[in-house]
Amino acid sequence: MAADLDMVNLFIIAGGTLAIPILAFVASFFLWPSALIRVYYWYWRRTLGLQVRYADCGGYRFCYSYRGKPGMRPSILMLHGFSAHKDTWLTVVKYLPKHLHIVCVDMPGHEGTTRTNSEDYSIQGQVRRIHQFVETIRLNRKPFHLVGTSMGGNVAGVYAACYPSEICSMTLICPDGIRHPSETKFDNHLQDLEHSNYTLNIPLIPTTPEEMEDMFKLCSHVRFKIPQQILQGLVDVREPHNTFYQEVFMEIVEESSRYALQEHLHLITAPLQVLWGKQDQVVDVSGASVIAEILPGCRVDLLEKCGHSVVMERPCRTAKLILEFIILQQDTGGGTKKSS
Repeated sequence: MAADLDMVNLFIIAGGTLAIPILAFVASFFLWPSALIRVYYWYWRRTLGLQVRYADCGGYRFCYSYRGKPGMRPSILMLHGFSAHKDTWLTVVKYLPKHLHIVCVDMPGHEGTTRTNSEDYSIQGQVRRIHQFVETIRLNRKPFHLVGTSMGGNVAGVYAACYPSEICSMTLICPDGIRHPSETKFDNHLQDLEHSNYTLNIPLIPTTPEEMEDMFKLCSHVRFKIPQQILQGLVDVREPHNTFYQEVFMEIVEESSRYALQEHLHLITAPLQVLWGKQDQVVDVSGASVIAEILPGCRVDLLEKCGHSVVMERPCRTAKLILEFIILQQDTGGGTKKSS
């Protein structure tokens, strides 16, 4: 009888032990989805072996994650897009070799990096801050491979033009900053915003779960089924920063920033790879032909059934193409080729 009671107690304890994390997950999902999202990113970073660090320079703090150490292959610095963060790259890092030295930094004012004033949020301002970061962590002790997507692609291209000796090669993913010949759905939104003197809601700054879903539809060709609770959690995570996002948005659509990449393309000397989703509704894929016309030696890869969020929609393909390009540059001493 005593043995039976012990067995019952064991099952009760075991059941209770399992029930606690399950109940915590369910409660987080329905009551605190934003907390669940933060835990998700934390867990994924740990699983992939990424460590979060801070770099301080003259009262300014950069937050970044990294994996690996500098080795035979060049280090990789990854710049995310507007209103995103360093964890944007987790999907791609998952498919890159663990021995590569990878650095993903929060762009100026984003996530854990210091938030200052509008001067830092223009494309040139962000370039200056990213260069400060590179010098602070001494990433430029030898040339590195630079990757940027969307706004980060605009910054990356201008960076390569301004600091050519620091870059051995680079990858631009659906970069902003190009006068693309064809208009997109987002261009139409932007025209409406300009006509309203920016009183309408900005599609890239959602304030409700419905607007968040619309943003995903705008940025992605692949249709992800996202539960309402998670959409609400994403809104909750972003909402405290919406005023900041509006400030950044106004800076990057200013004339001095809007076409900064195109104005600096002729100064880029590093081997260049361009990745673009064919169904991009934010920055039209015709921008790739503009880049190729100015830099005919660049390599262009257009991805089928893919929108603006290449990193989220085609992470494995993106990682494979970046790695192949880096290896090609080392094996050929910098020669590039163009493909489609």
